[in-house]
Amino acid sequence: MNDPGEPSGRKYRPASERVRLKRRPARADYDPAAVREVFDEALMCHVGYTIDAVPYVMPMLYVRVGDRLYLHGSAANRTLETVASGAPICAEATLLDGLVMGRSAFENSVNYRSVIAFGHGSPVDDVDAKRDILIALLGRLLPPGRLEEVRLLAPRELARTKVVELVLEECSVKVRNGPAGDGEQDLDAPVWAGEIPFGSVMGPPVHDGRRPWTGDAPAYLDGWAGPPNRRAGTP
Repeated sequence: MNDPGEPSGRKYRPASERVRLKRRPARADYDPAAVREVFDEALMCHVGYTIDAVPYVMPMLYVRVGDRLYLHGSAANRTLETVASGAPICAEATLLDGLVMGRSAFENSVNYRSVIAFGHGSPVDDVDAKRDILIALLGRLLPPGRLEEVRLLAPRELARTKVVELVLEECSVKVRNGPAGDGEQDLDAPVWAGEIPFGSVMGPPVHDGRRPWTGDAPAYLDGWAGPPNRRAGTP
C-alpha cells in the first residue's frame, strides 16, 4: 500500500537496530520529544515480557516523568515482579487517529501514532519517591481538583503497591497519516474516499449509587469530559 502521508526529514538516529524501522522507514521518528508525546497522549500501554520462555503482554496504566516511564500494580503481581527483576521488557502505546477510506479494498487503512520502548525495569523502593510517582499518575488520570478532596495514599496502600521504572532510551515512534494510497487506475472510480477521524471520548459522569447523592456532579467535571488522549503529560 502506498502512504502519501508518511513523515520524513527526521534528524534523530535510532538508539539500536531493534528499534530501527526497516519497512516504511520514512514513517519512523526517533526524536525523544515524539516518544514523550505519544506516551503522554495515550492512557494505557501494553507491556511485553517472558516467563519461562512463554511470552506475555499486559495492559497497564503508567505515567511518564522526564525520561522515565513508571508502571504500577499490586506488589504481589507476577507481571510487576518480572518487570522489576531487570528482565528484558518492552512497553508499547498506540493512538488511533482515523479510519482511511480508499477507492479499493486494498487501500483501506488507518492513521495512527505508535511508540515502543525497550529496556529493563527496576523497582522504585523509596517510599517518598513511590508516593510522588503515584500522585503524578493520579494527577494524569483525574480532573484538576479531584485529588484535593479524596483521601490520599495510606502507608499500607503504598506497601501493597509496586512501582517500576523504565528508562526511555531505546525507543521509536511510527506514524501513518494522510489519505489512502490509491493508484492512478482507481482515482476516477465513482467511490467516496477520505478519512473518518477517530478518538476516545468520555461520557457524562454517572454516580456509583452506593450512597445517596442529591447534588450535582462536582464542578471540576464540567467541561472536563472529552478525548482523554489530548490531556497534557508530565514534563
